[in-house]
Amino acid sequence: MKILANDGLDQSGIEALTEKGFEVITTKVPQEFLADFINDQQVRTLLVRSATEVRKELIDACPCLEIIGRGGVGMDNIDVDYARSKNIHVINTPAASSASVAELVFAHLFSGARFLQDSNRRMPLIGNSAFNQLKKEYAGGIELRDKTIGIIGMGRIGQEVARIALGLGMRVVAADNNIGKATIKVKFYNNQFINVDIDTEPLEDVLKHADFITLHVPAQKDGCMIGAAEIAKMKDGVAIINCSRGGVVHEKDLIKALDSGKVSFAGLDVFDNEPTPGKDILDHTKISLTPHTGASTLEAQDRIGLSLAEQICSILQVY
Repeated sequence: MKILANDGLDQSGIEALTEKGFEVITTKVPQEFLADFINDQQVRTLLVRSATEVRKELIDACPCLEIIGRGGVGMDNIDVDYARSKNIHVINTPAASSASVAELVFAHLFSGARFLQDSNRRMPLIGNSAFNQLKKEYAGGIELRDKTIGIIGMGRIGQEVARIALGLGMRVVAADNNIGKATIKVKFYNNQFINVDIDTEPLEDVLKHADFITLHVPAQKDGCMIGAAEIAKMKDGVAIINCSRGGVVHEKDLIKALDSGKVSFAGLDVFDNEPTPGKDILDHTKISLTPHTGASTLEAQDRIGLSLAEQICSILQVY
């Protein structure tokens, strides 16, 4: 039983599947040759991340496919409904990377709050000749404690963000059309914990009251979720973090707001034109940047591999 992990798979997942008798192929097959490879090798399971697209044409061309798996949360690169209409199982790993993405949100928040995205660029260039100048420029940092974070999308990742924020002493407000209340369990090192109930609010209220906005929503079919009109409703000096999907935040409107000072800084892990983000985004001194690495931690990849292996074995009844 052959499995093609076209965008790679953690060793833990490979070992778990191999032990059950599967042959795991990790060769990266270009998109244009994928159908021929799957048919020639009689691949029954195709595993992807965000790089490989599994559209209707590929599904129709590969009648041997029984399972399509996404190592991660979002499945906008897979025609999920169509695949399921063809009796193909479509699986993903929604819980495996939540903590890693949430921690990256705060990496961007801390970076922007203390100008790290800019000082890390300039210190190697002029740190030995203009040290005092830079010290003065970066003297206006802010703390996260006692500030309000607005979470748009209170799914697994949004709730992880809330958990970290509460632990930092932040006020949490949230918007989600599908979730009315979330109970956040905040754990401490000595096995103690507290439960905090968060009632979601209308998006407009969250935009109005938050010092920081972080988005955890799927790709938007009808345009962006945050554009000029939404930014206008935010506090002056707000910060915006997007570790969800490119296009959720209108990049040109964001740049205008950064240039005007309406938005103090931004953190972006995802972009409109991946894998070739715009130069205006990449060069902006008020944007903390990462190349879509929200789930790219050793721990998350280990959990993703094991989760996919467990689901595949369950579906194919291999025990």
